[in-house]
Amino acid sequence: MLRLTWVQPEDLVGHELRQARLDGRDASAVAARWRAAGGAEAPSRAGASARPRPVSPRLRRLAEDLLDELSRLPSPSADAEPTDLDRIRALCPDWPSPRPAASVSSSAARLEAAWLGRAVGCLLGKPVEKLPLTGIRLLGRATGNWPPATYFTARGVPRDLLAAYPWNRRSASTSLAENIDGMPEDDDLNYPLLDLLLLRRHGRAFTTDDVARVWLDELPPGRTFTAERVALRNLLTGLEPPDTARHRNPFREWIGALIRADLHGWTNPGDPAAAAGQAHRDAALSHTANGVYAAMFAAAVVAAAAPADAPDVHACLRAGLAVVPPGSRLAGAVRHAVRLAGAHADFDTVVDELHAVHSPAHHWVHAVPNTALIAAALTHGDGDFTGSVSRVVSGGWDTDSNGATVGGVAGLLAGSAAALPEHWTAPLKNRLATSVGGFDGTGFDTLAHLTHREATRPCPSPP
Repeated sequence: MLRLTWVQPEDLVGHELRQARLDGRDASAVAARWRAAGGAEAPSRAGASARPRPVSPRLRRLAEDLLDELSRLPSPSADAEPTDLDRIRALCPDWPSPRPAASVSSSAARLEAAWLGRAVGCLLGKPVEKLPLTGIRLLGRATGNWPPATYFTARGVPRDLLAAYPWNRRSASTSLAENIDGMPEDDDLNYPLLDLLLLRRHGRAFTTDDVARVWLDELPPGRTFTAERVALRNLLTGLEPPDTARHRNPFREWIGALIRADLHGWTNPGDPAAAAGQAHRDAALSHTANGVYAAMFAAAVVAAAAPADAPDVHACLRAGLAVVPPGSRLAGAVRHAVRLAGAHADFDTVVDELHAVHSPAHHWVHAVPNTALIAAALTHGDGDFTGSVSRVVSGGWDTDSNGATVGGVAGLLAGSAAALPEHWTAPLKNRLATSVGGFDGTGFDTLAHLTHREATRPCPSPP
């Protein structure tokens, strides 16, 4: 039986009920009706329920009706967490001043380090994606690689431990140390490539409709997950942005928009405001509120880290917070994470506290806990490349996505590919695998030059 993940109405209801609780919407009556009809809770880690057979047409129709009913419930958080960019800016008292065009630049060498850093962090996190925190720690410690100072390996891991915590089945064959042969395909690298295509075709003044066109032309649905798959489905049924992000999309505050943010920072060096604006137009296709803020935060952090005279990582994080509504859940989670990282010498202690706060309420791919972990790892790593990617992957949740974002920032701060430790970069062989047309096998040096070209191309005012 084919169980298409992330779009079956009967699988979405449980996720929307969880999102309603996070928003403060009273969904108790809807939840009771769903349970009484035999509806299941949200799948805990997978994209579809493990049902032995399809649900009845009656239950599917009920699921569709309840998803629409849930969308109409009033949200107490709406005023503090808008999605419209003008309203976001109005809530941010420290919104960064725009930089004059071409007043700051980033070199191709610096961008190569960013691309490489993003790939390294992603690759480190790939084999342990979806594993619980306990399993990640046990697997690393079993080979003396804790906190992880190099890629994970299965060599030397006891058989019973591998049985209890199997590696990510899609990734182990290409991402364990003994198997790495270039950078394997991953959505955390595919989306920056798509954004590079977006900028080449439409420039930095692109619209959300332009993002949709690139996705429809270049993005295979089978390479999408969560909010992005729902947004593509919505596009194909005739909906237009921003409704593509809202309609029956319980993943609209998950991490997908954040992993699309780096290109917007790389092409706006020293201009966090412009980077955040670009990230907003990209994110609005598939995300709302905190899902959008996560992308804006990441883009602004990256933009602050991109110039040769970049400030330290702590100032970069402050630049990221400046574009997030201060009363939002994401801003509160980031501030808390930064405080924790500054208060504890042992990063495992920081991680344990973050999991205690966020794991009971959030799915492991939600943007709020993952952005908090990113901020904590960058703070605790204090700009060091290995220390930063090691910390964020050791924290669990969306390990490859978080590793990619932190690796990209730490790579920028390192300044050049030569400044990154060779044991991380050499296995990548300057070769990236991807299904994004025209890029399979491309080197990171080439990607850096293509990115630099877009960063220096004159840009008209955005819409």
